[in-house]
Amino acid sequence: MDSKQLVDLVAKACDDKRAENIAILDMKEVSLMADYFLICDASNERQVQAIAREVKEVAEEQEVNVKRLEGFEQARWVLVDLGDVVCHVFHRDERIYYNLEKLWGDAPQLEVRL
Repeated sequence: MDSKQLVDLVAKACDDKRAENIAILDMKEVSLMADYFLICDASNERQVQAIAREVKEVAEEQEVNVKRLEGFEQARWVLVDLGDVVCHVFHRDERIYYNLEKLWGDAPQLEVRL
């Protein structure tokens, strides 16, 4: 599975758990960390955890190695590192505060296809 297919899979997993404001940043030309950042948010901690758990489970079903899962217990900003794709699941308030889309403003934003 290439990184574009993986980010599409992750977007669908987020959408299936009712993530809001899903955004995909193409990081290939601006960072060596990952090919794509997927950013989404939820209105409460339980939903943040449900989204992150779904991303992890869907990735593992496709035999994609989950390198790191950080922030799950606090559920304010959960990072799911899948190598070429990094999924950021925010509590809505934290997303507004950190504003990754502006921080990585040089990265083109892709259309989310569900």
